[in-house]
Amino acid sequence: MDVDDVSAVAPGAASAPGRARPRPPAITDVASAAGVSYQTVSRVLNDHPNVARETRARVLDAVQRLGYRRNIAAAALKTRRTGVLGVVATGSNLFGPTRTLVAIEQAARARGVFVSLTTVDLQSKSEVGAAIEHLLDQGVDGIVVIASHDEAATAVLESRTTVPVVVAGRPGRDGVLAVAVDQEAGATIATRHLLGLGHRDVLHLAGPSPWVDARARAVGFRETMAAAGLAPRTLWADGWDAETGYRVGQELLSRVRRRRSVLPTAVFAANDLLALGVVHALADAGLRVPADVSVVGYDDGDGAAHFVPPLTTVAQELDELGYRCVELLLAARDGVPTSTSVSVSPRLLVRESTAAPRRHDPVLAPD
Repeated sequence: MDVDDVSAVAPGAASAPGRARPRPPAITDVASAAGVSYQTVSRVLNDHPNVARETRARVLDAVQRLGYRRNIAAAALKTRRTGVLGVVATGSNLFGPTRTLVAIEQAARARGVFVSLTTVDLQSKSEVGAAIEHLLDQGVDGIVVIASHDEAATAVLESRTTVPVVVAGRPGRDGVLAVAVDQEAGATIATRHLLGLGHRDVLHLAGPSPWVDARARAVGFRETMAAAGLAPRTLWADGWDAETGYRVGQELLSRVRRRRSVLPTAVFAANDLLALGVVHALADAGLRVPADVSVVGYDDGDGAAHFVPPLTTVAQELDELGYRCVELLLAARDGVPTSTSVSVSPRLLVRESTAAPRRHDPVLAPD
């Protein structure tokens, strides 16, 4: 086949072995196949409203038949936008940050933009700062930082960017764009649920204190107990995992056995995994949930409805959080006036791990 023969191959068609690969279809090929101008094709691809329904269908059919793909790099040169949002997230498997990341990616894809992800240790301010710089070098249109930890939030405050940055998971301050679940409200509804059942001796197993969510949930618990005229009891964990919850639960039960503490009638844990560990420790001591101790978790993570017993917990509505992050970031990118801080309301899911308080002190199995 000579050079002229190559040009005769239809755009996007497969070439026979040994033959030169044909060029990818261009927007002018789509226009020719649909019988319209290339400007009309552009309007259809950009979802412009002023295109007749039949014309739009004809263009989209031509796009599919030819296998046309938009040249993102060329569009970026023209619009000075890449259509890419940067996300800085943790590399861990913690439920909240991981589910937030998935929700952001899904919301971005629904809006026709892509996500460039950088995973770092959110407890390292320098790593978060370097990740932001890395994304800026890629020319992203904006950045979401899932800032569950103080160091990550500080890195955002100290960064100097030319694109909008949204902090996910932390209430807004100092004019920073932010979207967060109202963690204090979540702790409040969990604590009120236990008080409504008649509990007066409630223990809060808080998450690690450097984490924003842990402190906010502890505040919600403490203020709700104080408003009811009750003394709050709080134990601070040094991790978010079930093993930590089990260890803290064992330590609490050991103090109860030595009469250095009393067994609470209810435990509000800062996340579902801590709650799972506590339930395990109680079971090892011969105690029943909720007959002897009621337990509430936080997150409504995978499997929470299948704990034994099914766990009463607070759902964070992280899909809504991800959607709000993307909407806020795109509005800021496009110069659309909007609120700088968005709050997402959590909700309580009542299952079988909570009930009215026990009437008599149970007998604990020996260590």
